[in-house]
Amino acid sequence: MKGKRSTTEDKIRILREAARGEKSLADICREANLSVVSFHRWQRPFGQMDLHEARRLKELERENNELKQMLAESLLKNRVLEAVCEKKL
Repeated sequence: MKGKRSTTEDKIRILREAARGEKSLADICREANLSVVSFHRWQRPFGQMDLHEARRLKELERENNELKQMLAESLLKNRVLEAVCEKKL
């Protein structure tokens, strides 16, 4: 069964709460319904990241995916046109 999908903002919020040191790591993970292993897994990519950086990263990833899709469509059109031109000759 798949677990709950947390947003990047949620992950950073939980990491910041743990960094404050007001509560123990076990308490924070229990409140967030999260395992300690997942918490440490989140620390690598999001440990030093701010919310605006996370939003910018998400925006760049979305833009990158759009550009990849545009390139794939362009290459496909190019191959189709080449195939049509070869058949006509």
